[in-house]
Amino acid sequence: MFFIGKYEVSGEVLKKELGEEKFTNMSPQFQQMLGKTYSSQFTFVSDLKAVFSAINDSIVQVYSIDAKVASEIAGKASDNVYKKQLVESYFSEDEEVANWRKEQLLSYTGWMEDKSYESSEALTAQLEQSITQINAAIARTRGYDSYKVGDLTASITKASNTGHVAKNPWLWLLLAIIIPISGALIYMLPRLKTTHSGIKNNHIFHNALTSRGWLGIFLGTFLILFYVVLYWYPEYMTTWIVMVDPVSKLLSGFPASRWFLYGFLYTIAILVMGIRMLIKYRHSPYQMARTVSVMFFQLSFAFIIPEILVRLNQPYMDLKNMWPLDYSFFFDYKINEKLQAGTFGIFMLGWGIALFAIGVPLFTYLYGKRWYCSWVCGCGGLAETLGDPYRQLSDKSLSAWKFERFSVHGVLVFAVVMTIGVLYSYFSDSQTLAGVNTASLRSVYGFTIGSVFAGVIGTGFYPLMGNRVWCRFGCPLAAYIGIIQRFKSKFRITTNGGQCISCGNCSTYCEMGIDVRWYAQRGQNIVRASCVGCGVCSSVCPRGVLNLENRDSKGRLNQPVLIGNDSFGVRS
Repeated sequence: MFFIGKYEVSGEVLKKELGEEKFTNMSPQFQQMLGKTYSSQFTFVSDLKAVFSAINDSIVQVYSIDAKVASEIAGKASDNVYKKQLVESYFSEDEEVANWRKEQLLSYTGWMEDKSYESSEALTAQLEQSITQINAAIARTRGYDSYKVGDLTASITKASNTGHVAKNPWLWLLLAIIIPISGALIYMLPRLKTTHSGIKNNHIFHNALTSRGWLGIFLGTFLILFYVVLYWYPEYMTTWIVMVDPVSKLLSGFPASRWFLYGFLYTIAILVMGIRMLIKYRHSPYQMARTVSVMFFQLSFAFIIPEILVRLNQPYMDLKNMWPLDYSFFFDYKINEKLQAGTFGIFMLGWGIALFAIGVPLFTYLYGKRWYCSWVCGCGGLAETLGDPYRQLSDKSLSAWKFERFSVHGVLVFAVVMTIGVLYSYFSDSQTLAGVNTASLRSVYGFTIGSVFAGVIGTGFYPLMGNRVWCRFGCPLAAYIGIIQRFKSKFRITTNGGQCISCGNCSTYCEMGIDVRWYAQRGQNIVRASCVGCGVCSSVCPRGVLNLENRDSKGRLNQPVLIGNDSFGVRS
């Protein structure tokens, strides 16, 4: 479908996507494309990006601040003390460009007020650094940064598609989605009659798909490329987006976006592979209940309800998602969107704050990490369903555990720092905190953690590193909940060391990389921050050694170490 399409951009399309004022100002740059028919989306996208690049160059040329301004302002400072009056007097003329430059420089240097510098050169250097940051952000603040260009190019490409898929979306939805789903179900459902209940992992390490073989590498490569295109090159995915337009209009009343396509495919994957989970684990009521739970929460809370909210002119929100997993929750535009939506929008803001501030400590104390990570979370839902064939690939080594603790808690600290910076900018109207540009901090977090880690690595590496790569090494919410579970929770996995035959099933299939057998052999409770309470270790145990329990918090730690039924010490 990447190569199927015909594209013809019109003035009406550009006016709708850019707005009438911007289209009027930029129509000369687009003139060469108007009325031209493209048979290749790659050529069409290339020409569009060239136009936006030319527009950005002209905007930067108009609004950029000359570096010499820094020395001129510093030269007027008394005793090398910075004052905002220096900037205000320098840009005294009442003109649109000058006012913009003044506002930006005041915003970026607000933290420097009344600060004394050793010399005029030191003050100049600090001002030059701020000017460099302002100039680097012109494309984002006045023009079109790479994200805006990607979104606009994708929307214009989608609106200009006049090919076969655009004319017959239901047909292509049938061919590309519905028929493959039917094939998957035809493949899975007969297992209800041909196999006995109980988990069958026969030859799982001899299968090219589930043992890092060529099929697994191929699937991992496809998933990685999918996320790369989704996040950074959505303009090449427009044919897929056009295909799901009818579903989007049915739910929200609006055409589909790349995020609707992603949510649609994400939900389909959880539902179809969830049926596989129900068949495989049908001997375990616990496994079936939590599988139905993640299917329900993904379909309703994460997919259908947010789209219905949009149809009702309310802010889009996944009501089960929360900060810090939803790292953009406190972004200025998100807060303003909710406040402007009235009573229900304010409820959404309060609900989100209450969920992570009250809900997480309370439910984690009562039920452990599993209440969210294994029963509610969409990331966990995809890992448990689509990722189930790869849970045995998680690294159980001591070095992996040491890296895990550093990595996941490092992301949590990064999320906290980034959020503090975002809220500081929101309430103070300053773009910097201690000299650090908060917009850049937000952008770095979104790229490295929100996109690369959570998407490209978190899902693309299922066939290479197991199904909980993101949950184990990168999820800040998992780190937050895990700290509470480790030190203040009723949840634990109890073991009966006398019954353990050291088969290793529990450790092999622990998706979080915990060496469960080590605890079972010693009769130790398993109380780990990383444990998501999926219960698969208990389900694959042939002797009933492991049991998931919610009891009083006493006796979780410092249990006696056993050999058989004889205690020979205590280990914390």
